[in-house]
Amino acid sequence: MRRGQLTVVEDRVEIISLIEEAQSTGAKQSAACKVVGISPKTIQRWQSQSNGQDGRIDVQHSPKNKLSDLECRRVLQVANEDKYAHLPPCKIVPMLADEGRYLASEATFYRILKAHKQLKHREKSKPIRTIKKPRALTATAPNQVYTWDISYLPTSIRGLYFYLYFVVDLYSRKVVGWQIHTEESSALAADLMTDICQRENIKRGQVYLHSDNGSPMKGATMLSTLQDLGVIPSFSRPSVSNDNPYSESLFRTLKYRPEYPEKGFIDLSAARAWMIDFVRWYNSEHLHSSIKFVTPETRHMNKDGILLQKRKSVYLKAQTKHPERWSGDIRNWDQIKEVKLNPDKQKLGSKEEQAA
Repeated sequence: MRRGQLTVVEDRVEIISLIEEAQSTGAKQSAACKVVGISPKTIQRWQSQSNGQDGRIDVQHSPKNKLSDLECRRVLQVANEDKYAHLPPCKIVPMLADEGRYLASEATFYRILKAHKQLKHREKSKPIRTIKKPRALTATAPNQVYTWDISYLPTSIRGLYFYLYFVVDLYSRKVVGWQIHTEESSALAADLMTDICQRENIKRGQVYLHSDNGSPMKGATMLSTLQDLGVIPSFSRPSVSNDNPYSESLFRTLKYRPEYPEKGFIDLSAARAWMIDFVRWYNSEHLHSSIKFVTPETRHMNKDGILLQKRKSVYLKAQTKHPERWSGDIRNWDQIKEVKLNPDKQKLGSKEEQAA
């Protein structure tokens, strides 16, 4: 018996002795127990036990339907046979039933395999990997985060495509660089980034460049160039287009323009000429809905705040002139201060926080 248990037993013996002494002087057992603060049933149970120890301590119950050691070894042996070694219990059990055999339930198979540290991916195929989402990026000014991708441009010859290299500023949505080529190449992508960094006067460590996992994005030439330029690469998860939504959205805008050639581009010169007009329109004329309907060029030059303040003044003046026509506040023309790419999910704690 452990030292702690000895102390408990000694205390119980002393309590029993005190209550018996009180009873010998004429006190009732229930009254004596009330003074001590325990139930008479407890005293009676202690008095009936020779050692005064609680019988519930260290009690171990073994299920009546528990498999014997021999049966457990048999289950383990069958689970590791060549025919079943690569299968999980959920497949082993019905296969055994088809053979007219029943050794144990599926849950028992799992429990026995787990006890012997064999509950793992048993198939020959590679287990499913949990791939973490890319790092959350936030842009609070132009030239902090770029996203880029490559899209197919159809030609007039069926099955032949040109490749559009596109780089967009996350904060302003401005197309900061593009090229069209007849092939996908890490070297061509590296040339584009070198040109952009020179034109935008990008310093080392200033810009994150996010892309998907294509070979041009992760090619040795591209990664080496990014390291030389001091541009920090960021990549989407494999086969997850939602990790690069801004580039995908821009491609959709491009290919749904009314003047986009339905029958494809005649040649490389025609494709490049069309892109020149599109980028000019997109950067200088297109009122982008996600940046409060200002042009990407205006926001890239940090002039959107002044423009939005003017709009707010116009709305306030109109509200003052005809307040009866406004049921609430004016339209929100506040400048968007930051843009997030793949933001982390916020965990709200209390119900008050969730309501907020």
